[in-house]
Amino acid sequence: MGGFVSGILDDFVRHWPLYVSIPIVAALIGYGTKLVAIRMMFQPVEFIGVKPFLGWQGIVPKRAARMASIACDTMTEQLIKPAEVVARLDADRIAKEIEKPLLAAVEDIVREVAGHYQPGLWESLPVGVQRLVIQRVQAESPHMVKAVLELIQSDVDSVFDLKGMVVTSLVKDKRLLNRIFQEAGAEEFKFIARSGLVFGGLIGVIQMVAWVLFKFPPIMPLFGLFTGWFTDWLALRMIFYPLEPKKYFGVTWQGLFLKRRAEVAEAYGELIAKEIITPHNVIEAVLQGPLSDRVLALIQRQLDRELGRAANVAKPLLVFAIGSRRYQDMKLAISEQIMTRLPDTMRYIEDYATDAMDIRNVLVGKMKELSPEEFEQLLRPAFQQDEWILIATGAVLGFAVGEAQVLVLEHLAT
Repeated sequence: MGGFVSGILDDFVRHWPLYVSIPIVAALIGYGTKLVAIRMMFQPVEFIGVKPFLGWQGIVPKRAARMASIACDTMTEQLIKPAEVVARLDADRIAKEIEKPLLAAVEDIVREVAGHYQPGLWESLPVGVQRLVIQRVQAESPHMVKAVLELIQSDVDSVFDLKGMVVTSLVKDKRLLNRIFQEAGAEEFKFIARSGLVFGGLIGVIQMVAWVLFKFPPIMPLFGLFTGWFTDWLALRMIFYPLEPKKYFGVTWQGLFLKRRAEVAEAYGELIAKEIITPHNVIEAVLQGPLSDRVLALIQRQLDRELGRAANVAKPLLVFAIGSRRYQDMKLAISEQIMTRLPDTMRYIEDYATDAMDIRNVLVGKMKELSPEEFEQLLRPAFQQDEWILIATGAVLGFAVGEAQVLVLEHLAT
């Protein structure tokens, strides 16, 4: 027995730099496999390789539609409702803000539409009559915009698909979808890599002792496989669990993501407010989105109501000259032109709307009220999709490095 121990000690003394390298390499396996796993979650944004046999696309961009839908479900069901987005806007203030650009646009619209429907008549009308027509539409346009906005606010779900807007934005811009998960989980991804270094090194110490004692070649690749698999699995568990603080061997631990909820809420709210639920995107979704035909109908109905309040010299003349049917078509054309130009006109209210809607603070406040289970779902979907692939990749890489270690050890320790 004494000779066996003496032989092991002599072997260790002669080759200690080689043996000490075992836990170092194990730590690097743990660290490297985590970096690869994190990169595989988000890169490449588009598929690279030969479909369907060989290649890879980042898990998050690959599942963009599902990821965006899950993220949006949490956002729209627990954090913010469509009505909350537009309810804070004051219709009077908006009408006042866009009055000047709207009046200029209306004059162009009326001249263009009237000239198109009855070019000869429009040019032959006295300038004063032309001006009456233009002024009539101009006078009613701010009231019309205010009335339409109030109608939208009274039944926002019928004209504004918030979830559709968010999902469309994220699927169209996969890099933005990546950013949501990367910025919300920035510290968690750093923790994954660092934990791989620590846990890999600790497992490597056991691996070194096993090799020094037994010199059994399969030890190295098997330990490498275990290091890659276990450190991936453990890091993911430590990020999300436990949901509430618990003591383990005298040490209190809570899932890192849950522990950082206040910080995450700030970063998440800031990104969503700046990149997704912006006044520009909301206005575009209402005026040009899948429900925009309903907004057009509101504008057409309101225009008809405003112009029909009182007969003036222009209306009877135009109806007589071009016919009732063409007059109706002309009103529809004016409504469509107003609808087309409103996005540019509404740019003038974006600064006001940003302050009024206050999306960032609404989101941050609501996120801090989420239960731990609900909060977990902000980031968890990024890991749940094909999570096994990430863990398996770590195991395979660890196994391959372990095989290489065997060759080096057998070559240099002889």
